[in-house]
Amino acid sequence: MEDPVQTPTDLDVLRRRVQQAIDGQIAGATQSLAAIGEETAPLVSAVSGLLSGGKGLRAGFLYWGYRAAGGLDSDELVRLAASMEFFQAAALLHDDVMDRSDTRRGMPSAHRAVASLHSQNGWAGDADRFGEGTAILAGDLCLTWCDELYATCGLPGEQLARGRRLFDDMRTQLMGGQFLDLLESARGWDGLDLDARIASARKVIRFKSAKYTIEHPLLIGALVGGAPEAAIAPLSDYGLALGEAFQLRDDLLGVFGDPEATGKPAGDDLREGKRTVLVAHALDAASDDDRHDVESLLGRDDLDLVGVESIRRILVDTGAVERVESLIGELAHEARRAVDRARQAGSYDPSALDVLEDLVSVATARRS
Repeated sequence: MEDPVQTPTDLDVLRRRVQQAIDGQIAGATQSLAAIGEETAPLVSAVSGLLSGGKGLRAGFLYWGYRAAGGLDSDELVRLAASMEFFQAAALLHDDVMDRSDTRRGMPSAHRAVASLHSQNGWAGDADRFGEGTAILAGDLCLTWCDELYATCGLPGEQLARGRRLFDDMRTQLMGGQFLDLLESARGWDGLDLDARIASARKVIRFKSAKYTIEHPLLIGALVGGAPEAAIAPLSDYGLALGEAFQLRDDLLGVFGDPEATGKPAGDDLREGKRTVLVAHALDAASDDDRHDVESLLGRDDLDLVGVESIRRILVDTGAVERVESLIGELAHEARRAVDRARQAGSYDPSALDVLEDLVSVATARRS
């Protein structure tokens, strides 16, 4: 078919096509739930609400990985790319329960919305537990639909088989990364020096975010598109570097971002007590009094805007923000160098590599 997506400025076109594939998958799959009845509506709504209006970055990276390997645009490819969005939704649904997040994209998080429904109807039992249980089941449903969409997207089976092992690895490693995040929060940083704290934070970033956000979707697309495994090293390097830079930007936005743009309350990551590279640098460079303030305020559910501003000041004054910005720049440069290596290898479509290079800025210079 005629190629409707050529440049990053046309990503809105791809995003709309991905949304159509998402909507089609939900509409078709909910027929299986019709036998149960209308009672399952809150479960489906938790999924459909979350999957409306996302950035579609993971789908985009799978799409351009396939195109980079020489594959042609098709509706079947877009359906394959959309499977990544269901995987992302599963991760967000579960993550919001684990982090006890109240909002997502400017709206109540799924478990909070369902808990409100429980309360409004005067149902028996604990509303919060009902909401959390529903969100967990909705996340599991997304994992099922992710797998179904991968298998039934319409691309030839021999193509899909080339990416299947990595597709399975992606899902397994994200669960390990989520557990690693929980474990690191429970163990804390006591007794660790700056290097060890940064290594711990970056390991969590790699397995909880960087791989499944960029590297894995990109490589799955490339493998399905026909790229030989021996030639994917530059794409892997690109994905890991850019994926980490993406998450570091997310960490900054979680503290300094505009709530209207991020859809999350100001300083929400501070209330969750996330141990990030940003926090590691601040604790290392802070005075004793400032260090005490950060340690006593970080992770408090009742942290107010005064406390948020206090921590923000320390993050800026210690140079922590500047150091993280510098690291983002270094990783973005590393991603661009990886694209250059892919060009030199001559194994990939040059126009698709141009898109991947431009996506470095899209992923790192963002406000939400």
